[in-house]
Amino acid sequence: MQPETIHADAELADLSRRVREGVGRLNWRMRAEADQSSPGPAVLAVLSRLYRAGTHTPTELAEAERLQPQSMTRILASLTLRGLVTRTPDPDDGRRSRVSITPDGLAVLREYTGQRERWLADALEATLSPTERQLLRLAADLLIRVADA
Repeated sequence: MQPETIHADAELADLSRRVREGVGRLNWRMRAEADQSSPGPAVLAVLSRLYRAGTHTPTELAEAERLQPQSMTRILASLTLRGLVTRTPDPDDGRRSRVSITPDGLAVLREYTGQRERWLADALEATLSPTERQLLRLAADLLIRVADA
């Protein structure tokens, strides 16, 4: 292998580690700053997916969130009981149900998201200069592009 290839590989490995660590630590901190009564990560992931991608079957949700079907069944039972999702029969297959987010579910998701974004905006203002915030805006756009690749 050429020395420049080894150097480039080491730089990419270091960049990958730093991005993973930064994103992970920020995610952990944002969760820690959330209200203790906020839903857990799996519940929020389900509500978020239903909001972004629309109605799903329980199987589709379990696969998309990489959860065991039994775990998804428990989550959906809790969400249904709390009125955050509705389950309706699948018009194509009566044995299956379709799950949708309710207005109350959307309100819970928006409150949690708003709370995290308020904390982050305050932290960005207190910690970063205007130039650093502009650089972070560019980096955030790049992270979204990488995530969507």
